[in-house]
Amino acid sequence: SGALPAPLNIIEERTVGPDLGQDSINAGVIALIIGFLLVVIFILVKYKIFGLITNIALIINLFLLVGILTIFEATLTLPGIAGIILTVGMAVDANVLIFERIKEELKGEKNNLIAFDSGYSKSRTAILDANITTLLAAIILFFMGSGPIKGFSLTLGIGIFTTLFSVYFIARLLTVIYISRNKEKGIKI
Repeated sequence: SGALPAPLNIIEERTVGPDLGQDSINAGVIALIIGFLLVVIFILVKYKIFGLITNIALIINLFLLVGILTIFEATLTLPGIAGIILTVGMAVDANVLIFERIKEELKGEKNNLIAFDSGYSKSRTAILDANITTLLAAIILFFMGSGPIKGFSLTLGIGIFTTLFSVYFIARLLTVIYISRNKEKGIKI
């Protein structure tokens, strides 16, 4: 009811088998692995020991995300893989913001522990703003979207929480351990 009287002319009809869908998922997984490895290498080269800390937190973040998705019995679809890739990007972004802020703090502060604490504290608002905004978008997509969009938004929403946990609890803990053990040395990021 309410539809305009428009003719329907079928120009082409195709049937897509399950193999093509599985091929797309396999290609998405390969893209995730390649992208993840490139990010890991870049962060390691750019930030050295702190890049290693970031990579450890990133791997734990992915395990947490996959574990939570497993608890929800979520099926890994192409949009879900896209949500995981975006989560990796947001986790790296958060760590880059923190480490760049720490670099600025180290220029004016002699005490490494205070500089690192200030770097984490002063970068928190930018990281929370970005993640809360993305979470709101994910919530809207979840309630307004259909099947694949819901999968993407659910993966992204869970990924935001695992990212914040891994950045502020795991990466920060590992950073504090490293700084406290090497507080006499001049630490460079």
